[in-house]
Amino acid sequence: MPTFIALLRGVNVGKAKRVPMADWKTLMADLGYANIRTLLNSGNAVFEAKGKTAAATHAANIRKTILDNLNVDAPVVVKSAEELQRIAAANPWAKETLDASRLLVAFAPDAATLAGLAPIAERVQGADRFHLGADAAYLWCPDGILESPAAEALLGKAGRAVTTRNWATVGKLLAMIETD
Repeated sequence: MPTFIALLRGVNVGKAKRVPMADWKTLMADLGYANIRTLLNSGNAVFEAKGKTAAATHAANIRKTILDNLNVDAPVVVKSAEELQRIAAANPWAKETLDASRLLVAFAPDAATLAGLAPIAERVQGADRFHLGADAAYLWCPDGILESPAAEALLGKAGRAVTTRNWATVGKLLAMIETD
């Protein structure tokens, strides 16, 4: 069965949009997914799905079941294991020794949404670096994410249709799919 990664946007931050990982795992099993494993409490799951259903369909199904059962409307981005590996390989700073918590990867549901992140490049200041790749966007904030105008844009209105993970989390997700 193909392996996928589901990424929820904006859950379990503060008291709003609470999605307990155990509940989410049960809901995903109810959708027919198998070998479901969650990572951290921020809405990351690796799962297997029968058939050749598109990632966007999985995302829509997961979003609807979370809304219907937990009353939380959280955008969901789903990538195949191959897409995640391609995104990781395309990181322009993957071979540099960086603080993984200061490198953000933005996952978009489609190419048009990803292209909409291009204006973030105008917000890059100081030592920050931004790269808009074919499958994801990458933002390196060596002075800290909270200090970066580009990160503020990516995590705010400009990035509303995407979800971000730091490079450390991406590495953990890669390790999870490599054990499949």
